[in-house]
Amino acid sequence: MSNAAYGLRLEGICRSFTQGKTVIEVLKGAELSIRPGEIVAMVGPSGAGKSTLLHIAGLLERPDSGDVWLSGEACGRLGDDKRTQMRRLQLGFVYQYHHLLPEFSALENVVVPQLIAGKSRAQAKARAVELLGKMGLGARIEHRPGQLSGGEQQRVAICRALANQPKVLLADEPTGNLDPHTSGGVFAELLDLVRTTGVAALIATHNPDLARRMDRMVRLEEGALVEG
Repeated sequence: MSNAAYGLRLEGICRSFTQGKTVIEVLKGAELSIRPGEIVAMVGPSGAGKSTLLHIAGLLERPDSGDVWLSGEACGRLGDDKRTQMRRLQLGFVYQYHHLLPEFSALENVVVPQLIAGKSRAQAKARAVELLGKMGLGARIEHRPGQLSGGEQQRVAICRALANQPKVLLADEPTGNLDPHTSGGVFAELLDLVRTTGVAALIATHNPDLARRMDRMVRLEEGALVEG
């Protein structure tokens, strides 16, 4: 199957770091393909390289070798400006902590990245209202992050990540800061929203219960991705 059939494809990703005279090989030819609308859980012990792989998949870091394909486009040799453009338009990110702008309302936090991407304020507001409504925040759109619960803040962060209709969503422990009950609810809403938008999603988690709710699971072991 051609690379164009996948939202995200990682080919032979290698990455090492040097500490003093020691070379630490973190990724050793990692391979992964995710179709549009597919949600893949990435699991593995702390320090295995999950965050490094997400940074490479998100064009935040370059691999030593290998390539990242987004919707059929090879990104390995792209210049910094083009990589920034790809991140802005093709990728959405959700982190363990929400990183919302504290002085802005929930609505404004979802509007801002769309304005940066070139949408009109009216378009951005309509999209933000739609997403926040789907996440059950229709009555909270004018509240600032400090006025929202932890679960509500993370829901806003998810809406922000999907605001520009990315082709790929990358998430690093997206509910890791929440209590188990809240985490389960927010994660269910995340999965529903991802499936309705058709985005290809790679979600790193330590939670086996959450991992089993996704379409399939890959395990990062000794620098490689292993199915199951």
